[in-house]
Amino acid sequence: MRLFSTPQLNPASETGWRRRWFDIIYRVPHSTGLRHNAAMRLFSTPQLNPASETGWRRRWFDIIYRHDTRPSRNFDLLLVYAIVASVLVVVVDSVQHVHAAWASWFYVVEWGFTVLFTAEYALRLLVVRRPLRYALSVWGIIDLLAILPTYLSLLVPGAQSLLVVRALRILRVFRILKLTRYIEESGVLLRALWRSRRKILLFLSMVITIAIIAGSLMYVIEGPSHGFSSIPSSMYWAVVTMATVGFGDIVPQTTLGRFVTSVLILIGYSIIAVPTGIYTAELANGMRQAEAGRRRRDDRGCIVCGHEGHDPEARYCNRCGHELPEPLDP
Repeated sequence: MRLFSTPQLNPASETGWRRRWFDIIYRVPHSTGLRHNAAMRLFSTPQLNPASETGWRRRWFDIIYRHDTRPSRNFDLLLVYAIVASVLVVVVDSVQHVHAAWASWFYVVEWGFTVLFTAEYALRLLVVRRPLRYALSVWGIIDLLAILPTYLSLLVPGAQSLLVVRALRILRVFRILKLTRYIEESGVLLRALWRSRRKILLFLSMVITIAIIAGSLMYVIEGPSHGFSSIPSSMYWAVVTMATVGFGDIVPQTTLGRFVTSVLILIGYSIIAVPTGIYTAELANGMRQAEAGRRRRDDRGCIVCGHEGHDPEARYCNRCGHELPEPLDP
């Protein structure tokens, strides 16, 4: 479709201000410094090194940050159980009659989980050579958010601040984000979403454009007498109609307005599948790439430098040359 394509244009002059402004207006850069299909590294774990090559720091570094030994897998499994249990406590505690009957018990359990996650967070910082690198990473911030609200609730004085305390308690559900690092497939999902970001943003801009046009039309057709008091309120009606929700708080009364509504509903049904198809295509491509990479590489980590991702047949680390551990039985 070439309806919206830019026609072939040439500069009015090869030199001077006209040429400079032609390049500024009509030229599109071939690279923006960020590849369209570049892997999203926002949720990736930063490259970390043990604080010591021997002693308890080295042992706990291998347990916490490596995932190819039985102690490290057991640690991850226990942490997942603790995260799920802590989130369930927050959810159940939000029920009024349950909270009234078991408030003191929930308080003790919540502080138990907070102390546990605080110890885990402190241990993660103690066993790495550069703790600030982990603390400023996404996972370090999530770990901090998982424990900070409980401590902040102690600093909120007075009964008038009850709603603030409640908000801080609800913020503890950030602990559910800690589960993402233990789900291998989450990387495939996030990378697929990152690769399709431009197409989805283009789709959303089209939806917003349709909402603006439809809202403006309904503002002119129906007017304030029928509930379309302004263009923003008409845009709200257009978004609700395209989403096929139909709250019914604003209803067109004229024949032309109902015709526009019918067209907008059909447009809404047709565009629901667009972002799903975009994301599904990128997800299928990412799953194929992940499966191909899984066949070529394994997760054995070097006990000296911690590097992972060696070939399945490799016996020595491709970074430092140290002998690799034997692969674990699946």
